[in-house]
Amino acid sequence: MLKRPRLSIHMSKSLHYLFKTPCFGIRGIKDCSDTHSHTLGNDNGLESENEWERLLNPFDINELQKSLVKVSPFQLFELLKLPLDVTTSMEIFEWAGTQKGYCHSFDVYYVLIDKLGAAREFKIIDRLLVQMKEEGIVFREPLFILIMKYYGRAGFPGQATRLLLDMRSFYFCEPTFRSYNVVLDILVDGNCPKVASNVFYDMLNKGISPTVYTFGVVIKALCMVNDVDSACSLLRDMTKHGCVPNSVVYQTLIHALSKNNNVNDALKLLEEMFLMGCTPDVQTFNDVIHVLCRASRIHEAAKLVDRMILRDFAPDDVTYGVLMHGLCQTGQVDEARTLLNKVPHRNNVLFNTLINGYVMSGRFDDAKAFIYDDMLNFGCQPDVFTFNILIYGLCKKGFLRSAHALVNEMTIKGCEPNIITYTTLIDGFCKQGQLEEAGNVLNEMEVKGLCLNTVGRNCLISALCKAGNVDKALTMFSEMPSKGCKPDIFTFNSLIFGLCNVNKMEEALGLYRDMLLEGVIANIVTYNTLIHAFLRRGAIQEALKLANDMLIRGCPLDKITYNGLIKALCKSDAVEKGMALFEEMMRKGLHSDNILISCNILINGLCRVGKVHDALEFLRDMVRRGLTPDLVTYNSLINGLCKVGRMWEALNLFERLQVEGICPDAITYNTLISSYCREGMTSNACLLLYRGVEKGFIPNDVTWYIVVSNLLKGSTIDNQNSYALS
Repeated sequence: MLKRPRLSIHMSKSLHYLFKTPCFGIRGIKDCSDTHSHTLGNDNGLESENEWERLLNPFDINELQKSLVKVSPFQLFELLKLPLDVTTSMEIFEWAGTQKGYCHSFDVYYVLIDKLGAAREFKIIDRLLVQMKEEGIVFREPLFILIMKYYGRAGFPGQATRLLLDMRSFYFCEPTFRSYNVVLDILVDGNCPKVASNVFYDMLNKGISPTVYTFGVVIKALCMVNDVDSACSLLRDMTKHGCVPNSVVYQTLIHALSKNNNVNDALKLLEEMFLMGCTPDVQTFNDVIHVLCRASRIHEAAKLVDRMILRDFAPDDVTYGVLMHGLCQTGQVDEARTLLNKVPHRNNVLFNTLINGYVMSGRFDDAKAFIYDDMLNFGCQPDVFTFNILIYGLCKKGFLRSAHALVNEMTIKGCEPNIITYTTLIDGFCKQGQLEEAGNVLNEMEVKGLCLNTVGRNCLISALCKAGNVDKALTMFSEMPSKGCKPDIFTFNSLIFGLCNVNKMEEALGLYRDMLLEGVIANIVTYNTLIHAFLRRGAIQEALKLANDMLIRGCPLDKITYNGLIKALCKSDAVEKGMALFEEMMRKGLHSDNILISCNILINGLCRVGKVHDALEFLRDMVRRGLTPDLVTYNSLINGLCKVGRMWEALNLFERLQVEGICPDAITYNTLISSYCREGMTSNACLLLYRGVEKGFIPNDVTWYIVVSNLLKGSTIDNQNSYALS
């Protein structure tokens, strides 16, 4: 219950005067309050702005009714404009409505709803709208726009959209482009771009003409959902509705096209922008320069910077930074240095960009010389980013001791190393397998009060697992929560890899289940590590179960998974299942450059089980699909044909191989020589060997073993026959 203390005599008289004085209807409440201030004996002759709020809050509704004469809608409107709280305003509003013959006006509702919207009292607003309808008050669009804006500020874009739809159907107020523009703005700001496009098309269907602003908001919404093609199409539709694109529209589209690396369309729109008399801002130029650099079109990017200057646009630090970064990325570090000399206001970011370019190009000495000859002379001090770039460069070249020394030099020069500094150094030691030194760096940073983050701990865990120290890695993993680090997918993948390598498959599977419980989503690396570990142990069923689990959890099999499973199935003579998996892989469009590996696995598998005819058919199918057989393909088929006694077909394939420009290797010759010897055709085997040597074939140990052992065998048989005849 709201407490309603009785009004003081002073307050009661003031309110009585407020409504009885005839000046109220002419000058409004403020004028009356000014007049009354003299009555109250204010020394300054003026009453403070909050006097009426003090007089009315708290108040006694019963005393108010006794003290006041009948209030008019205009008087109530002026009264509600005072800075009264919502509760007071509502009680005065409801009391006024109880007067005989009184009816609230639209203005009264408007000012009250404005106050309620600011207080986010949307349920009361809904009730008042229904009350207005019941009282037969004609609705006007500004009221709905007011409410929609309050919905937007409160983060309720759906409610704003609902009100827009109800305007016509429930409140019989025709919305114009103004209402739609407000709702579209709210939807975009509220991150509901898909709904925004639906509202726009509803607007068109109802025959409401959009404005340039409407198009700008909808184009922005389409770009937010990466539907840049539709956004560009909408640009072309603007003229149909009598709208000429402005700078904002072009800038929005150019930014989206640049973000999508659609460099040619971004350039076209920039040209069109100039033709239409629209002025791009520096950010628009930067967007296009950035995408040109990403496309390695550095020369065009540099020309665009020159064009900016010719058109009196001043390139900013971002412009020069992006172009310098692009030059460095393409190895044009000297050109980047020349560009830096032209920059009017150089800063550490630009200097660091060039230093990074030198380091990435392997020019570490030039990077150091640049710091001392240019950066320091210009008055810029190397910061933590500068040192981190140098430390990374030293670690990359394997100069870990120099990198560690540079960390100490940083401290001497008053630049404190950060977590990135130490993480880079630890990663460098880990990659070189120097785990003890990495541990020393970890201790060093902890002494300085720095705690290694998840990325740094992942470096150590990965190195420990690769070195076979899985127990130490698991200990470090268990300490992560207490160190404020949350294990991520890289942590789990490293540990699973380590456990699989030391044949602890149960523990690896247990960790896989734990990561799912922790909310870490397994990726293709996780599954492939486990699947291939099972396949190496011949546990095909477990591998297939994991592959099925992959699909259930929304992780598609990749070519590595398929190839591993196909190879394992073929080795276990389940070639048909392997073939089915291959066809599934092809249907999914996973036929990349190494699809030939899968084909060779299948051909070898078919030959192993004696299905040479099917293997040859598969070869023809390969050729039809545009794949070129390699030496591995032919060796598998030659071996298969020899095993089933189809020697002459094997020789034909051998000839075809050479015609296609593929040079036979030791496996090819050894297979054919061995087959000749098996058939008792030793002279043919020797002839093939001599011809191979003439063509550059170098026999290996296996070749000589096959030839010599078969020649000796033939010699023994001849001796036995001679002895029998004698």
